[in-house]
Amino acid sequence: MAYIEANKAEPADRSCVFCTLLDGGSDEERVLTRDEHAFVTLAKFPYNPGHLLVLPVRHVGEFADLSGEENASISAFLQRCVGVLREASDPHGFNLGLNLGHVAGAGIPEHLHWHVVPRWGGDTNFMPVVGETRVLPELVAESYRKLQPFFA
Repeated sequence: MAYIEANKAEPADRSCVFCTLLDGGSDEERVLTRDEHAFVTLAKFPYNPGHLLVLPVRHVGEFADLSGEENASISAFLQRCVGVLREASDPHGFNLGLNLGHVAGAGIPEHLHWHVVPRWGGDTNFMPVVGETRVLPELVAESYRKLQPFFA
């Protein structure tokens, strides 16, 4: 409900939610691991339990502007996320992706972020279609407690 009821009219001078999260300016525990060039966090509004985001530390919105080090770190974290989620949650598959630009579906296009979404057979049902509601069997805080030890 927080997402549905949130004011979608963002001021032009708003700070980047990902930079704020990384800098410790948020009261949420969602950052699971980081290195000099990239980090992994739980999605605030997950599609499924364990939905992770992999981002460059640097505030950058264009894929072509990533450095080789950033690209390598992001790729390594994407592989690590899949491995951690396999071990921790035993999903049947994954969606991995980057929405580049607002019209392509990026909710926050000014800071690149890759989605790692664990999937299970039957994890979609009539609720999103008929009830316009998404049902998640695990809260973000529970996912953090479950996954954080695997990134330690």
